[in-house]
Amino acid sequence: MTIFSKIVAGEIPCYKIAESDDFLAFLDINPLAIGHTLVIPKKEVDYIFDIDDELYTGLMLFAKQVAAAVEKAIPCQRIGVAVIGLEVPHAHVHLIPLKHVSDINFSRPKLQLAAEDLQATAEKIRTEFV
Repeated sequence: MTIFSKIVAGEIPCYKIAESDDFLAFLDINPLAIGHTLVIPKKEVDYIFDIDDELYTGLMLFAKQVAAAVEKAIPCQRIGVAVIGLEVPHAHVHLIPLKHVSDINFSRPKLQLAAEDLQATAEKIRTEFV
């Protein structure tokens, strides 16, 4: 069971942004930028391209809704999208508020944010989620 499956099961807390029957969006606790959000299918599948077409399409549509909320809540030029797939063996989409192209460079040091700051950011994004 992956760390993301444990989050879905409620065994590990997260800074939840949005949830549906099939998907969950929550803040990355080691973000590249404030508002960096992860969107996952609740069903544990390691490789994003192994997800069946219906779930894959649903994941991307859910990510699109979450990205709109992040963009409204966090000052940025765009929301960058990345799927790396090497960090956690559970398919996930990174949504990263961008001001510069270098903001999506995963080799950069991650931000260290206090729990209160993560909670405030999650709340701000949640209020924008439709």
